[in-house]
Amino acid sequence: MSDAVSFRPMTASDLDEVLKIEYAAFSHPWTRGIFMDSLTAYECWVMFEGQQQVGHGVINVIAGEAHLLNITIKPQNQGRGLGLRLLEHLMARAMARHATECFLEVRASNQTAYRLYERFGFNEIGRRKGYYPSADGREDALVMACALID
Repeated sequence: MSDAVSFRPMTASDLDEVLKIEYAAFSHPWTRGIFMDSLTAYECWVMFEGQQQVGHGVINVIAGEAHLLNITIKPQNQGRGLGLRLLEHLMARAMARHATECFLEVRASNQTAYRLYERFGFNEIGRRKGYYPSADGREDALVMACALID
């Protein structure tokens, strides 16, 4: 990575670019409405490499528990460690808000994301049957958890 990576809170004016990245990255992307609701309810972040917006993430922290709701890297920027940088940033934000544990769901078929979470320290703790929509009906979510400690 040549250009510096930086983060800032997401605003409504970021949504056009956020949605471009979201729709490029996922078969069932979040909608503008979901992101608009998230801006008022959760911590939403955009990630830049130099001047280029390359990703975004959304976390919720309640009563010491964080839930990673969305983490997305622009497809042409994947495979260079940016997902881990974004995950580290989001987990640092969760710890700053006194979360001691983080939970997430990941599509059972998304081995790239699963390996990223595992590398950070997440462990699989369960499965939600038919949690996600998929091209051929529904797909299971793997539930993962990680203790957040300095």
